[in-house]
Amino acid sequence: YWKIINMKNKRKYSKKTKKEGFFTKLTNALITICLTAGMLWGLQAYSGATSLKFAQVSDVHFLENGSNTTFKMIGESPRLLDDAIEQINDQNDLDFVMFTGDLIDKSFEKELRAVLPHVQKLNTPWYFAFGNHDRCVGGYLTTEVYLKMLNEVNKNYKFKKAYYSFEPKKSYKVIVLDDIITNEITSNGFIDDAQLKWLKNELDKSKNDTVLIFMHVPLIEPFASPNHKLRNASQVIKLIESYKNPIGVFQGHYHATKVTQHDNVLYVSTPALVSYPNAFRVVNVTNYNDKTVFELNWHETREKTIQKMAKLLVFTGSIYAGEAKDQTGVYEIKK
Repeated sequence: YWKIINMKNKRKYSKKTKKEGFFTKLTNALITICLTAGMLWGLQAYSGATSLKFAQVSDVHFLENGSNTTFKMIGESPRLLDDAIEQINDQNDLDFVMFTGDLIDKSFEKELRAVLPHVQKLNTPWYFAFGNHDRCVGGYLTTEVYLKMLNEVNKNYKFKKAYYSFEPKKSYKVIVLDDIITNEITSNGFIDDAQLKWLKNELDKSKNDTVLIFMHVPLIEPFASPNHKLRNASQVIKLIESYKNPIGVFQGHYHATKVTQHDNVLYVSTPALVSYPNAFRVVNVTNYNDKTVFELNWHETREKTIQKMAKLLVFTGSIYAGEAKDQTGVYEIKK
């Protein structure tokens, strides 16, 4: 009799123990998951780290049926652009792509219509800053016509002016400037008082953000060229450098590679896709509580035969390719 009772008690105890063991394990697992999630959230909140990743492509000089001239591989511009777009699409995690001027080589409507199907292959939202080759002085392809055509094919590009701003992510501000002179045939640039006033207003509203400025004619020249410089560069630099938040300025026009840092402002000149070194940049920007880190990554064309031909056409490749630190590097701006 006592044997039977003991056996029943053992079975009850065994079932109860198993049941309690299962719920104990489940409870412990849930507590572990919650604690881990809390720690990760806490670390993220403590570090304040947020990242933004974009590609900068400059000086495509697309011409549908062109020929190579001087040092520009105009005749190969469609192939070079398609290769860059394929490489960019392979990235998968870009927030946007910015073309910093001279998307087309000849300022004709038919050339803009010809290049847009290539650009529309991008899997990432894309934006545009005007270059000196993009509009025709006194011709049909005006700012209004150009913007209308972009608005028709690009759902992300709904801006009414050649200079504009947007916020791709929290704590980031993108400002696109139009520093092209449209009433004079020149390769020099200039930013008028109205746009400077607008720029100041945008910077005033973004003192707590990391600001990314895109333009064609550079503020800091990669090399001296009186016929290509921004005529009021010192005035614009003075305005930008009066702010203390992290600012990156991304430029083209000179077909050259150069990175210059002035305290909290990083000036980045990116080379041309159409001429040696036939490259573009992918930039990763990360905000921390105490600093902002710019990681610059260099991407050359995979069209190596074209690149070798392009190198033969330049007087010295090092002027355009820059040093290693100008191509790929990590730059910090303290807050």
